[in-house]
Amino acid sequence: MAVATAGPRPALRSRLGRKIQDNLMAYAFMAGGIACFALFSWYPLVRGVILSFQQINFVTDPYWVGTENFSAIFNDPLFVTAWKNTLVFTGIALIFGFAVPLGLSILINEMRHLKGFFRVAVYLPVMLPPIVGVLLFRYFYDPGFGLFNTVLRGVGLPESQWTQSSSTAMISLVLVSTWANLGGATLMYLAALQSIPGELYEAAELDGASAWRRLRHVTFPQLRFIMLVLLLLQIIATMQVFIEPYQLTGTSNPDTVTVMVLIYRYAFTVNQDFGMAAAMSVLLFVVLAIFSAIYLRVTRDRD
Repeated sequence: MAVATAGPRPALRSRLGRKIQDNLMAYAFMAGGIACFALFSWYPLVRGVILSFQQINFVTDPYWVGTENFSAIFNDPLFVTAWKNTLVFTGIALIFGFAVPLGLSILINEMRHLKGFFRVAVYLPVMLPPIVGVLLFRYFYDPGFGLFNTVLRGVGLPESQWTQSSSTAMISLVLVSTWANLGGATLMYLAALQSIPGELYEAAELDGASAWRRLRHVTFPQLRFIMLVLLLLQIIATMQVFIEPYQLTGTSNPDTVTVMVLIYRYAFTVNQDFGMAAAMSVLLFVVLAIFSAIYLRVTRDRD
């Protein structure tokens, strides 16, 4: 009996050894990816949480202060203003950044000619570095010789202060952000539109459905998944807006101070305190994480 049962065990170990050798290269690549992810994602995240409980700047050595950084940012008069401006920017940006790409993708999908040209044209702003697009709009918004005011003067309309006016500053930032980012969302919607089976539209036409009813009962339901995903990604991105207000209105304008601008102020300008900046970053991370969890749970339950 002992001789009969001892035979398969070396064979089993041999098969296991060959399987490990066959997958050794895959394990090596996986280990490299995990190491890079840990170095550039997990470590900064953990380090940021640690810094949020420390007093650290360019002068003194870091030391633990507990929750004092969080108390300081809660008592900052700009704290509420920054969150309010961020939410306003997110709300306006979603109106434009969610509807405009969807409308453009539907228009391009219905075109019979020049589809390739318009796909490239709508994606061109995405290929520009973000700072280049913002500097371009800085010239457009110039109250003296900017392109927009030149056009307004040419048609006899009153000029605008654009980013220098409290009534138009936020919408000006939203226009820049929408122009710079609509290309990616448009192409995603366009790819989803082209994957919709044509038989659905043919059946709707045979039933006498109008263009609006085909859009409502065929197009939108088929795009539901990609719309939900892009909505979540756009909310997360717009809540972290920084380049547009930093370059166009500065870090001291209370009308456009966002959460990310306030983090920059804490770290590099007014306070020069990385602990307060880290505390604000952790708070933003927690808010976005809670929102994402609730959003995914709600959409999953609906599905």
